[in-house]
Amino acid sequence: MIYNIFRTRFRQGYQTMGYPDKPAPPMPERFAGIPVLDRSRCAGCLCDCTESCPTGALGKEGGRISFDLGRCLFCRECEEACPNGAIAFTRNYRLASASREGLVVTGDDLPMSGAANPEAADIYGRVFSLRVVSAGGCGACEADTNVLNTLAWDLGRFGVSYAASPRHADGMLLIGPVPENMAYAVKDTYDAIPDPEFVIAVGACAISGGMYAARPECLAGRETIVPVDLFIPGCPPHPLTILDGILRFLGKIRD
Repeated sequence: MIYNIFRTRFRQGYQTMGYPDKPAPPMPERFAGIPVLDRSRCAGCLCDCTESCPTGALGKEGGRISFDLGRCLFCRECEEACPNGAIAFTRNYRLASASREGLVVTGDDLPMSGAANPEAADIYGRVFSLRVVSAGGCGACEADTNVLNTLAWDLGRFGVSYAASPRHADGMLLIGPVPENMAYAVKDTYDAIPDPEFVIAVGACAISGGMYAARPECLAGRETIVPVDLFIPGCPPHPLTILDGILRFLGKIRD
C-alpha cells in the first residue's frame, strides 16, 4: 500500500503552479477582468447598459463613463446590453487596488492603480498571517480564498497563512456584506489584532455591499466598520486575482 502511494505521488510530479516566477495560468473563457470602453462606438447615452447593471456600477466621472469595480459583479450584463458593442471585459486579472478611488476606472485605465503598501511590505514582507472573517458571505469568496491553501496554489510558499485567532494574526481578510448582527464581531476581531493591523476586503459585498448595498442592514463599504487597506473586487474574485493582490500589497511582486 505504501509503495502504491509513493508510486502515485511520483507519477503526479510537482503540481504547484510556477506563478509568479513563471507566466500566470490561462484564465477560463468566461472570466471577466478589467472592462474597457471603445469610445469610437460609445454614444455616451448610458441608457441600456446602465439600466442592465444590478448594482449601479456604471456612471459618469468627470463627464466620462466610468466603471466602479467595487460595485461591479462582472456579470457582463452591460456588455450584452450595449447596443453599439462598446463595452468589453478583458482577461486582465490584476484588479486589486490600495484605494477605494482606484477601483473607479473610465474604461481605458490600464493598468489599474497600485496595490502596494510600503509599511506592510516593510513589516510583513517575509511572513504575513491573516484572520479570515466571513460576515454574511454566500460562500463563493470564501471558497476562492480557501483554494489558495491547496497544493496547486500553495499560499504558504509566500509566507502568507490564515490564522485561527485574531491575536495571532497580522491582518484581517474581510468577506461578505457585513450585516448589522456581524458588525460587533468584525470590529472585535479588528481590535484583537496587534498593531499595526491591515484589512483586505475581498469581493464586491465586502467593498460596497454588492447586491445588498441598498439594504439598511448592510454595513459594508462604510468607514465606520473598519478601515480597509486593500480592495480586491469580484463576485467572487478569481483565486489568481486574490493572490496577485496580496503579493503586490506585500511588495513580493511589482505593481
